[in-house]
Amino acid sequence: MVKIIGYKERTSNDGRTFNALELQGGVEITTSASGGLYATARKTSVATTFDAETCQSLIGTEIPGNIEKVDCEPYEYTLEKTGEVLVLQHRYSFVPEQKKVHAPMQIIQEVEFPELEGMNYSRAAM
Repeated sequence: MVKIIGYKERTSNDGRTFNALELQGGVEITTSASGGLYATARKTSVATTFDAETCQSLIGTEIPGNIEKVDCEPYEYTLEKTGEVLVLQHRYSFVPEQKKVHAPMQIIQEVEFPELEGMNYSRAAM
């Protein structure tokens, strides 16, 4: 499950504004570059057709799915605290939970139900 933690107004390439929901996954424990452990959570955003009022009302809502690391073309990312510029080749993307697919039903032919005698039919009669 992921949780909607906020929203931001964004501008598309053609200049139109839209809202994007900010999503956060569950807590993960990971190892830092120096070998220490720390808790973190993956975050991403998803474009919406919702107005700001609707986006605000959705904060705290949980959605079935995960935030997964996805490979992409290299891009530059600047760390806010240090100003260091990194070249990254991944992003985080929301992946909705797949609905369970049931096996197709099998039709059983020529089944007799004595309690329904007189109501049975055969394929030949069709």
